[in-house]
Amino acid sequence: MIFYISGTGNTRWAANLISERTGEKLIDISKETNKQHEYNLEECERIGFCFPVHGWRPPLIMRNFIKRISINNKTGHYCFALCTAGDTIGETMKILGGDLEERGIHLDSSFSLIMPESYVGLPFMDVDTPENEARKKLKASTELNLYAELIKNKEKDIEKLTIGKWPKINSRLIGSFFTRYMITDKHFHVTAKKCINCGICEKSCPVNNITMTGQNFPQWKHDGSCIACFSCYHHCPKHAIEYGLMTKNKGQYYF
Repeated sequence: MIFYISGTGNTRWAANLISERTGEKLIDISKETNKQHEYNLEECERIGFCFPVHGWRPPLIMRNFIKRISINNKTGHYCFALCTAGDTIGETMKILGGDLEERGIHLDSSFSLIMPESYVGLPFMDVDTPENEARKKLKASTELNLYAELIKNKEKDIEKLTIGKWPKINSRLIGSFFTRYMITDKHFHVTAKKCINCGICEKSCPVNNITMTGQNFPQWKHDGSCIACFSCYHHCPKHAIEYGLMTKNKGQYYF
């Protein structure tokens, strides 16, 4: 059983490959928000958590999901986690491990994959060059195949993580700022003269935070559901969606 969340598709790709190699069922947690989070494990079934890193932390949607999760007969089952990031992950897995321990779940092994950058919500951040994107994908593909075998064999005490420098500062200090101020849809807007009313942004949003207005323009719900994954921005075929002034003249990416 693999619980996952994905915005621009990096994590979905990784979770799908692990699912294929292990035979574990994939569960998109964005579709589970209005359901009772109670699950039963089959004999020898694995427990997996796959997610993108948000502000050097697990995304809030995953953390909140774990707080409400109830897994019957979880004792003795192998548990792993894999995160995707454009750069370093800081204390992401340490934070996740603590969340899981509070629910009586022990994290046996953890992995990170450096994937093409998709977060463009800050002045100094943009997507990778085509060369860097191709390099990251090639390296990630090699690493993911290795990780999938380790997970398939239920190898424990494995930490394949790109933690980086200053993990506490990144995850605790900057991560706290990011969580408080950057996870919001209030800065998203559409440039009407560019929009072709295709609805791709609505369909690409993993948390159904976008509706199309009577004039068939996207409108964000402002109900707290946005996870700031920028999937709507990256999928727009006309670059008609912006995040304040932060995304002006920046690139787009999705897997």
